[in-house]
Amino acid sequence: MVVVHHLEDSRSQRILWLLEELGVEYRIKRYERDEKTSLAPEALRKVHPLGKSPVITDQGQTYAESGVIVEYLARTYGDAQWAPPLDDDRYWPFAYWMHYAEGSLMPPLLLRLVFDRLRSGPAPFFIRPILRKIADEVDNRFINAQIATHFGYVDRHLAEHEWFAGDEISAADIQMSFPLEAAISQGTISEAYPAVIAYVERCQARDAYREALRRGGDYAYGPKG
Repeated sequence: MVVVHHLEDSRSQRILWLLEELGVEYRIKRYERDEKTSLAPEALRKVHPLGKSPVITDQGQTYAESGVIVEYLARTYGDAQWAPPLDDDRYWPFAYWMHYAEGSLMPPLLLRLVFDRLRSGPAPFFIRPILRKIADEVDNRFINAQIATHFGYVDRHLAEHEWFAGDEISAADIQMSFPLEAAISQGTISEAYPAVIAYVERCQARDAYREALRRGGDYAYGPKG
């Protein structure tokens, strides 16, 4: 049985969603973030040396990194809809979005998070204006433009395609879901990207997504209300 080492409010929620889509039996082992640092607990290092989530164990093996886990599950338990073979015309679009999610789309979102925390985090009062100035400059000179470029690109693609890599949902959609959900939930993007918002709502309305949410528990980036 697949065991998902599930950290609250993390990328591991999309692993639960994929398992539900594939109809795979699985067990959840839960972990909570440190209240002060919001980091994963030290207990996860017993599963994988990096101590991060998601991590799964299956058939005596341990797998880390979202992209690896998503593709492993899709190829092991799914069919060509979920992970097309190399000689399939859908393979390269599939591979592109699988890598794009964390390789290109997530970095500016992570930078926004880091500099927002720098801007609002604890610091001596005489340092705070300097930190805010630095964060504002990085936002204005780099992060805002990167977010606009990438989300504009994704929005145009989704305006013309129901799913990222073909006519049906695939593992690439599972992989792309987290940065899009995070961006919407954190207010990084809004109605300026209607196709992205409609896509996320389409994903979150799926029965498998809803069941994964029920089993996974509270999820900060999930649907509101």
